[in-house]
Amino acid sequence: MTANSLLQIFFPLVADLSRELSDEQRYSRLLAASRELFPCDAAALLKLDDDVLRPVAVAGLSPDTLGRRFKAAEHPRLQALLDNRGPTRFATDCDLPDPYDGLVEGVHGHLEVHDCLGCPLYLDEQLWGLLTLDSLDPARFGQIDLAALEAFASLAAATVKASERISGLARRVEDERELNELYRQASPQPRELIGQSAAQRKLQDEVKLVGDSQLTVLITGETGVGKELVAEAIHAASPRARRPLVSLNCAALPDTLVESELFGHVRGAFSGAVSERKGKFELADGGSLFLDEVGELPLAVQAKLLRVLQSGQLQRVGSDREHHVDVRVLAATNRDLAAEVRAGRFRADLYHRLSVYPLLVPPLRERGRDVLLLAGYFLEENRARMGLRSLRLSGEAQKALVAYSWPGNVRELEHLIGRAALKALARHAERPRILSIDEAAIDLPVVQAESPAIEPVDGIAADAGGLDLREAVDVYQRSLIEQALARHQGKWADAARELGLDRANLSRLAKRLGVR
Repeated sequence: MTANSLLQIFFPLVADLSRELSDEQRYSRLLAASRELFPCDAAALLKLDDDVLRPVAVAGLSPDTLGRRFKAAEHPRLQALLDNRGPTRFATDCDLPDPYDGLVEGVHGHLEVHDCLGCPLYLDEQLWGLLTLDSLDPARFGQIDLAALEAFASLAAATVKASERISGLARRVEDERELNELYRQASPQPRELIGQSAAQRKLQDEVKLVGDSQLTVLITGETGVGKELVAEAIHAASPRARRPLVSLNCAALPDTLVESELFGHVRGAFSGAVSERKGKFELADGGSLFLDEVGELPLAVQAKLLRVLQSGQLQRVGSDREHHVDVRVLAATNRDLAAEVRAGRFRADLYHRLSVYPLLVPPLRERGRDVLLLAGYFLEENRARMGLRSLRLSGEAQKALVAYSWPGNVRELEHLIGRAALKALARHAERPRILSIDEAAIDLPVVQAESPAIEPVDGIAADAGGLDLREAVDVYQRSLIEQALARHQGKWADAARELGLDRANLSRLAKRLGVR
């Protein structure tokens, strides 16, 4: 390549350093330049968070790669790149597994990566991540000048630094390590909001906005969309992030124990209270309290919860002594609380206290190709659990996932990927190096947009006369559940799957409707 050609590649990247571009645009242009300068089949930019490498941009790799999280300890090639200050090219006969085997776009069959090299990126002498280049041709990188790659890596690092500064994401390394350590202590398995769709970006923007406040948040959305994950993200973005986030599923406890779980009790307050015990509010003092399925709280408990929200004062069950707490409440429900208020099943004053900032989590069917990023995340989790070198989706399987309507949302996708991986593995007498999940293994309905076939419910129209909308809906739901149970011989799990509900939520709904 001539000096003039090199300048034509480098100059636009240098000019980009002072331009206001999105991270996606900036990194995409960087990888395009890397592939032009060092011809290859795939390139990736990965950021190191603790010991996990997170792809922030890829070119030539399957879209689900962006959702994967590569633990360096599980990928010796990535670890080797991190351990070497300069560029590294692996020998074509190197027997170390390649994390991108089976992920190169446009490749049919199980052709593996044959030539790969990479270079670490340093920002202010601190390791930021990796730039990797891969080729299916074993001789592709034989003539590459590693010094040129190192120079390009310096420019890539400058690009990353500019991007982080412009977007306000740059932090001092020691502060970041401290926050990560605190987050690990609060949550042994930290999770993140994955997605790039317009709906998901809007949600992430709202999380950042309301996170940096003290407002009470009511998180709504369908079952399985990840409301608890959103609550975790709000807490992590708040000034209370260094304090605990305590969670309570209000629907998982008998009515007689909810008050004790929230406010605590003293010894002898009731049968079985053999010692004094703090409630969730006191445990969350200084931090946040997440109340999942808040619409299931009994009316008597709702009144006491309102008092704590108004004054910060609570009394343990069986005690006259008051305790003051400083707690931010994050609540979640998949029920229409406004309708519950009109029906007299939820207090209006508590509803307004909880919904200071209402936040709707979009269903997966409205998030487009985010399903592939989430699938990549779950694929990598299953790959590690199953001890595979690579676990991927075929092109047809990817199309099927994008086309499906996802009545069970992200939780349904997570379970589906786990089942599909097991089905795909069961077809092989010996454990393969690269396992591909095809459309048959994921086993989605052919007609994606339609709901499960439900027989007409006799008498609904006649019985609905004189009922308000809520009562009529209850009658209809009760009939649908009873029919589904009859079709599946009383098997609740099968009935829940047909109705597109989580098993536990179906049980709670059936209990409320009086279905036995």
